[in-house]
Amino acid sequence: MSRRVVRQSKFRHVFGQAAKADQAYEDIRVSKVTWDSAFCAVNPKFLAIIVEAGGGGAFIVLPLAKTGRVDKNYPLVTGHTGPVLDIDWCPHNDNVIASASDDTTVMVWQIPDYTPVRNITEPVITLEGHSKRVGILSWHPTARNVLLSAGGDNVIIIWNVGTGEVLLSLDDIHPDVIHSVCWNSNGSLLATTCKDKTLRIIDPRKSQVVANNFEEPVALQEMDTSNGVLLPFYDPDSSIVYLCGKGDSSIRYFEITEEPPFVHYLNTFSSKEPQRGMGFMPKRGLDVSKCEIARFYKLHERKCEPIIMTVPRKSDLFQDDLYPDTPGPEPALEADEWLSGQDAEPVLISLKEGYVPPKHRELRVTKRNILDVRPPASPRRSQSASEAPLSQHTLETLLEEIKALRERVQAQEERITALENMLCELVDGTD
Repeated sequence: MSRRVVRQSKFRHVFGQAAKADQAYEDIRVSKVTWDSAFCAVNPKFLAIIVEAGGGGAFIVLPLAKTGRVDKNYPLVTGHTGPVLDIDWCPHNDNVIASASDDTTVMVWQIPDYTPVRNITEPVITLEGHSKRVGILSWHPTARNVLLSAGGDNVIIIWNVGTGEVLLSLDDIHPDVIHSVCWNSNGSLLATTCKDKTLRIIDPRKSQVVANNFEEPVALQEMDTSNGVLLPFYDPDSSIVYLCGKGDSSIRYFEITEEPPFVHYLNTFSSKEPQRGMGFMPKRGLDVSKCEIARFYKLHERKCEPIIMTVPRKSDLFQDDLYPDTPGPEPALEADEWLSGQDAEPVLISLKEGYVPPKHRELRVTKRNILDVRPPASPRRSQSASEAPLSQHTLETLLEEIKALRERVQAQEERITALENMLCELVDGTD
């Protein structure tokens, strides 16, 4: 009599559960644009969602703790003249987010820790280089201020956000529309899919395809994709891949192993309503005290609902086997170091004591003077004003004045917010 052998895995009983109703985000007008991106991005501080907006594109940014009904006048991030198609949080600064739009531009935004009193309309920098809509964004996993964008022009551009410069432009690799782009763990290679039904592995610094023969799959898993595009999320710490069908109402998840058959079905989380998009929390934003190994933010038509994936454990102690050291918020390289050929693995942190996001860190953009072709003999800051061209000196003076005015406006906004809070407390006290 044969006995069925059950594969041993600590993730065999992972189960998903929707958060309670009061932990959802209600009355959000989720974008109706027909695009294949996730429409949602989340980090340990903020939840960002692409929303409906008249006269251009916009997205809303909410502190994670601001659950419940969202006021219809809650400030938005606006500035694009066309619909926003993709958003992505910087992995090395929880206050910085990039947005891509139908208007062919990419904008990078600084989100304050306090709630602004009006719409955020001024990006830190606008990146212009695509000739058609930009629908894909992805920050480099280990190099500071390096951002990838891909557009309907079949071009991938890699930017140094800290200077606004194009580091690399890959414009002769894809013959048709690019569907998705993904970095490997240290950012040395890219994987792309294209409308020509070809998966490419690309070395961006050599501008060449280094692997392209995927005719024989290592493993094949049949999926029902009748409802639309699949949004895949991979967790390298647990080797679990989650597949969320856009327009579907389920999340299927699989464990990946190095031995055949390589892909092992674990389970399916199902709900009644289909998802318009999905956000995926970085590992450092999870609640390790509850053995939470993944958290999704499911977009409905008018709300966002957290879905928590948990490994059942009886002990309240920290589970070392579930939480190996994971990528933290510090970059391992500078942009110039990566461009010159250096590679570095992510800087890891322990989650044993939990993770506390660092306070607001400003993204500083230093645009280089393209008119000054002389090689700098010393850092630019050491150059005296008298040595610089008059026009450049005037420009820098104006920039300093603009910066001072922005800081003054920001201080006044903080003062207004404090006074409003005091007023609310006084009103509550008299009720």
